[in-house]
Amino acid sequence: MPDRLSALDASFLYLEDAATPMHVGGVAVFERPREGFDYEQLLSLVGQRLAYLPRYRQRVLNVPGHLARPVWVDDVDFDLNYHVRRSALPSPGSDEQLYDLVARLMARPMDHERPLWEAYFVEGLEHNRVALVTKTHQAVVDGVGTVELGQLILDSSPQDAEPHEDTWTPRRPPSATQLVLDAISETVQRPGELVENARALVSDATATVDKITDAFGGVASTLRTLISPAPAGPLNTHVSGGRVFAVVRTRLEDYRKIRAEHGGTVNDIVLAAITGALREWLLSRGTGVTATATMRALVPMAVLEPDTFEFSAAGLVNNQVEAHLVDLPVGEPNPVLRLKHISHAMRAYTDSSRSVAARAMLKVGGFAPATMHSLAARAAGSFSGRIFNLVITNSPGPQQPLYAGRARMTEMYPVIPLARNQALAIGVTSYYGSVYYGLNGDRKAVSDVGNLAAMVEDALDELKGAHR
Repeated sequence: MPDRLSALDASFLYLEDAATPMHVGGVAVFERPREGFDYEQLLSLVGQRLAYLPRYRQRVLNVPGHLARPVWVDDVDFDLNYHVRRSALPSPGSDEQLYDLVARLMARPMDHERPLWEAYFVEGLEHNRVALVTKTHQAVVDGVGTVELGQLILDSSPQDAEPHEDTWTPRRPPSATQLVLDAISETVQRPGELVENARALVSDATATVDKITDAFGGVASTLRTLISPAPAGPLNTHVSGGRVFAVVRTRLEDYRKIRAEHGGTVNDIVLAAITGALREWLLSRGTGVTATATMRALVPMAVLEPDTFEFSAAGLVNNQVEAHLVDLPVGEPNPVLRLKHISHAMRAYTDSSRSVAARAMLKVGGFAPATMHSLAARAAGSFSGRIFNLVITNSPGPQQPLYAGRARMTEMYPVIPLARNQALAIGVTSYYGSVYYGLNGDRKAVSDVGNLAAMVEDALDELKGAHR
């Protein structure tokens, strides 16, 4: 039988358009070691690890007449140099120039005639640094058979690239006739598939999402029925094709101090800092903010079933991600009360029979947050954008340094994709004593994303200085 895309994976392809490319990104910054770290070394490292990621050498093949969902086939013309690209900033390149490059790269849809991932080796950064910018389509990373590339190429100690012989031999793709025969065979067994496949091509985004939400156990469908539309605001607008990107660097120790003073979890404090920043951002734009005003965040969280104790490092086999809706109290002027409100709202999720899997995630090899942010984006993609204002993903990372080859990673920022009517997405990752925020915004609706990033730092400082 053909390796057919799941209904969820196919939906990400159906819903994608030029303004809303559905890939998840990451920006990793590395110190260049004395012995150097160049494009050829990265190329060798990626090529060496691709044997563990068969999906990264496969492309999507559509079925004639859309009689069935597309299938995965080996890319007989696979070209590693096409997917791992070399780029450079005018030396000495600043961080701001890097973020401008990231925004432009993330705005570009990927070629569906090739495997759906790209990596950019960015040279020219000041202070002898290089960056790796990755893009992976949401249809690719499922956390079971395929993890994110950033997880696979990072190691807990410096590694020399080992010589390897690529023995991969692509399988010939099925003919158009075979694709049709396979589709007919499946249709005979499941007649409703033909109608659903046709509907997916002509339906609007909400109808298509309705069809595929059962991939998450019906949670999104139930919430859409019970939850009112998100509060109106500047973040829910039809997005353009342009993007802006900004980052926030903070110290993990500050979150621990705030937790000791005011309670809650590190994730609660992250949400409280973002809430405070959103409040100031709205006020700076002259938007009226009442005492009861809220903004609704979709917060995907990794969970474990009650009988599961930890992830399997070989592909996060038992992993699940559930998306929760959290009303952020942007109308509350007191930072401590904002944190208390959020802690109370989040406790209902963390106290449930399914535990949040943060500690288990830290035991997974490589940089698990890269995969977890991809899974979080998949979970968010199963919801209608009408019921939330923004997406916030947070995934804890290891507190020891990681390396690509012999280059030590110093910073890591997630880049979460935008939906059609959602102008801001924030990814957060902790790593080696720091907490890193990546803010991906629509260039028209959130052109001042840099100001919002600075306000996150201000909101965290406000919490640090607050007393009971």
